[in-house]
Amino acid sequence: MYAHVKSDPAHNHGSVTHTSCDDGHAHQCLDVSGSAVPTTNGNHVHHSEGWVVFEDGHSHYYKAVSGPALPILNNYHVHNWDFYTTIDDRHRHRVSGPDMPAPGI
Repeated sequence: MYAHVKSDPAHNHGSVTHTSCDDGHAHQCLDVSGSAVPTTNGNHVHHSEGWVVFEDGHSHYYKAVSGPALPILNNYHVHNWDFYTTIDDRHRHRVSGPDMPAPGI
């Protein structure tokens, strides 16, 4: 998937969202990110790749990197995602928004 980076394999995020509605339909996107990848400023990001749920006779692939951790209540944090899927069936979809909260930062 990506070059090996030493990080905590127990720290990842899940998300359940839908793509943008394009060509008259949307796809569900069920995702579990890779482990945390430290950044030079002391934060971290996550890599993710996969397929959106098959819909309207096709699916789309994606490969993305999250934004940095954003602190929320109770020492949890989220990451924002904003990416496009591959072009399949002459269109693509956008996926954007936060993932599910995880502890620590």
